[in-house]
Amino acid sequence: MKKNLALILTFIWSGTFAQEVTTNIKGLYVDFGSDTPSELTIVSPKDLTTKSRGLKRVDKKFVEIEGIVKDAEGVKQLALNEELIDVGSDGYFITNMALSVGENDLVFSVLDKEDNKTDTSFQLVRYQNEVATPDGGKYYALLIGIEDYKDSSFIDLDYPIDDAQKLYEVLVDQYAFNTERVTLVLDATRESIINALDDLTSVVTPVDNVLIFYAGHGIWDEKAEIGYWLPSNAEEGKKADWFRNSALRDYIKEINSRHTLLIADACFSGSIFKSRSVLIGADAATNKMHKLPSRKAMTSGTLTAVPDKSVFMKFLIDRLEKNEETYVSAGQLFSSFKIAVMNNSDTTPQYGIVQNAGDEGGDFIFIKRTEE
Repeated sequence: MKKNLALILTFIWSGTFAQEVTTNIKGLYVDFGSDTPSELTIVSPKDLTTKSRGLKRVDKKFVEIEGIVKDAEGVKQLALNEELIDVGSDGYFITNMALSVGENDLVFSVLDKEDNKTDTSFQLVRYQNEVATPDGGKYYALLIGIEDYKDSSFIDLDYPIDDAQKLYEVLVDQYAFNTERVTLVLDATRESIINALDDLTSVVTPVDNVLIFYAGHGIWDEKAEIGYWLPSNAEEGKKADWFRNSALRDYIKEINSRHTLLIADACFSGSIFKSRSVLIGADAATNKMHKLPSRKAMTSGTLTAVPDKSVFMKFLIDRLEKNEETYVSAGQLFSSFKIAVMNNSDTTPQYGIVQNAGDEGGDFIFIKRTEE
């Protein structure tokens, strides 16, 4: 037998408005063995309905959902996206859900004591607003993760794509990187790397900031003293599809940004530096570092191999997630986890200038999204 479901839906958000959320019902199917109606009532706030019009703005990534569920046969369990929710004897429940930037599916599943199930699906769309920067500059990121290599001479890796995706999530969720200006290139070929870098050169302006991340295999040619990234289509002994550090350096110079920061987690990634010494210098005020152009690189090691499961990326992501400062320079970020990497691995991470690429002594500044 079919059984009607009475559904009233509203949502609780706290904080001031900084991001847009829309809701729409995706589908409802009810199949019960009784004629007695079930009720799922989500009661607050009163100003949000299931209609797609009337966008609401929130500044937090969490939505708090509060309501009451009732069934004549009794409620056996309630779940949101297959995660069980505690329900009181009176049917009252409250739960929190983290929203990713973009589309979020919410599926409420009610199971009564006769094992009749009701699934109701909703969608929340979380938008981002621009984070104010001192000069109106935008933040761009190119994140490259390569695991699967066509040439069996190169061992496939397990973690670069996951590391790139984790970095994507923390940048767009907590910092001034909007999704439309962050590009993920997974299992990239040499051509796709070049195309992505060309795209950056065409859109970046002199007040913008660029972060380039690479995780994958790297090779150092000891005789020629040349370092390479290995795209997914690289072949052993054939350098036509390898990507030279010198080409990367030329792109870093050509991209007309205020600041460009390279983060490389690959074997021999330290070869990007003309000098292998770590950047040493007195601290400067954040605003001065922001005004002066910079071309810096942060690498997981020197001219050595690094492990597939990256301790460098573990601590980099950890420090970005836990940072509570509105402004943090790349140099400060590096200093916050360098010793931790050295104490927990056999590699020595580096931070320094990409030589002959336009650095004038400034530094890349991470700007954190703040809640008002």
